Amino acid sequence: GSSDIVHLRQSPDFRLSVNTLLRNGILPTNGDLQAQTEALASQLKQDSVVEEIFAGRGVIHFRVNSVEDVFEILYLLVNYLGDWGMQFGLLGAGFQLFGCQEKLKKNPLQHLFDVYVQVNKEAENNEVIGQAAREFFRRLEQQEHQALLLWKQFREITVEEYQQVYKRLGVHFDIYSGESFHQQQAQEVVQQLQRRGLLKTTEKGTGVVDLSSAGDMSSYSTVLRSDGTSLYITRDLAAAIDRKERYNFDEMIYVTDKSQGIHFQQLFQILLAMGHSCHNTKNRLCQHVPFGLVQGMKTRLGEVVFLEDVLDEARARMLRNMSQSKTTKEMVYPEDTAEKVGISALIVQDFKGPLGSDYKFDWDRILQAQGDTGVFLQYTHARLCSLIHRYGDREEGAFDPSLLLDQRSISILQHLLRYDEVLYQSVQDLQPKHLVNFLMTLSHLAASAHRELPVKGSPQAVAQARLRLFSGVCTVLANGMKILGITPVEKM
Repeated sequence: GSSDIVHLRQSPDFRLSVNTLLRNGILPTNGDLQAQTEALASQLKQDSVVEEIFAGRGVIHFRVNSVEDVFEILYLLVNYLGDWGMQFGLLGAGFQLFGCQEKLKKNPLQHLFDVYVQVNKEAENNEVIGQAAREFFRRLEQQEHQALLLWKQFREITVEEYQQVYKRLGVHFDIYSGESFHQQQAQEVVQQLQRRGLLKTTEKGTGVVDLSSAGDMSSYSTVLRSDGTSLYITRDLAAAIDRKERYNFDEMIYVTDKSQGIHFQQLFQILLAMGHSCHNTKNRLCQHVPFGLVQGMKTRLGEVVFLEDVLDEARARMLRNMSQSKTTKEMVYPEDTAEKVGISALIVQDFKGPLGSDYKFDWDRILQAQGDTGVFLQYTHARLCSLIHRYGDREEGAFDPSLLLDQRSISILQHLLRYDEVLYQSVQDLQPKHLVNFLMTLSHLAASAHRELPVKGSPQAVAQARLRLFSGVCTVLANGMKILGITPVEKM
């Protein structure tokens, strides 16, 4: 658990208390504490992240390459795709009516989307199409060859397209999973519910779980359709149980839009009733982090927005802004910089408020060079990089901290001291806004210090101390941006 690992303030190191392991029964309590500490330290292996392991008094120290690597080890990122269910019945039936393999190869996501919109519109006035969709999904659930072939093609194409977009965002998933992986296990979950006396059958023939405290069915969750096919929640139950058995996780965090809030309340309630180790009264290991909706987002291509089009437009607008700005530096690959800065503008806009709040999207506001934007963070970082690059030779060797006693320097130093506390707060409530706001304030402080604490023309010792201060700001700014998924640029 996290209480066993303590972050050391002065460097990116960690230490493990052997006492905690003894208390929790992980190590046998017989024998000398120091001898056990040294024996355990000698068994632990270094790797690409942990570069040094040594025993202290009852404590094992780990020196690591970077804190970001440690966080990546601790978390497994799973992209759980909605790749099964009645919507695939509609898409399968729709593709047989309106689909075209040529268009599918040329622009897969757009074509599947067009087919889906068209079949939904037709299904409203035509019961035959609704019937065909239910029939296609039933064939999928029964593993019928032709239906599965078409479904597989949709899935593979979609995942390939997603991976391209995620690559642009610098997002990497360890596993691409989905509802389809758990359709067989979903039937086992239904049997488990039945064995525990939690499954009831309604007059319509559907299978439900009573969630009311009085046991009067005033609140219930449907886990089985009358034709015996599974639902979203049935597959989610199967997925939670499977992940606990497969990975034995300490916590599982679901990140989805907030419209699924009730779904997760019901999911966790059923897991509690089942008494499964992945979420029970003793260990509530599952939690839901909901995010709000983006309102008013449009691109030139229309109302329904694909992420790829948003990224293209952010890059194009940023490129135009850079070409019109007097301060833009000469660059070998301006498109690459525009892409990185455009993406940081989108990320900061998304993360600067509470995750669960909706917000109005405004292209001009999010791409402003001044104000609380990703562009401003990048601009501040690039200016500091250029300052350090120009006078970097003065940064070497010892420096005199007593030359940083002016109010501007002290404000920056006091703010930098809060960095680990802000990271801790972000981990505690899983809200990136704390880090975004910290970096914004740091950038504003750095911008005024840059104006009022010149390096150029100052005495050597003063220049050296200021440069060291700016270098510290630059490092924290870059690391903070990387944690948010932003690639810092050194020129813009």
